[in-house]
Amino acid sequence: MNDLCPTGFVSDCPARLAVEIMTDKWAVVTLWALHRRPSHHGELVTAIGGISRKVLTQTLRRLQSYGLVEHGSDYRLTELGRTLIEPITVLTEWSVRHGSAITDFQEAVVPA
Repeated sequence: MNDLCPTGFVSDCPARLAVEIMTDKWAVVTLWALHRRPSHHGELVTAIGGISRKVLTQTLRRLQSYGLVEHGSDYRLTELGRTLIEPITVLTEWSVRHGSAITDFQEAVVPA
């Protein structure tokens, strides 16, 4: 246990919110796309790739409800939203370093 969540990831642990946000793949890629520059909805659909307009709208609304994204003439990260870019970068670097090991393990364990 730690000082932030002395009893683990219980319902009132603030870390659970961070995990919830970071495990939503569309939230992470949307935040990443917006860290480069503010964008309109259609630009985000194109930049992200593979996301439907409906799912992007839902994702943006959820990120707005967390105070991570704001919408005016375009969508942009808030100051709070920008604080997530560093952890996303760390996770991305981890996946670049260790992604092939995971793939190798999966291929060795799970027959093709």
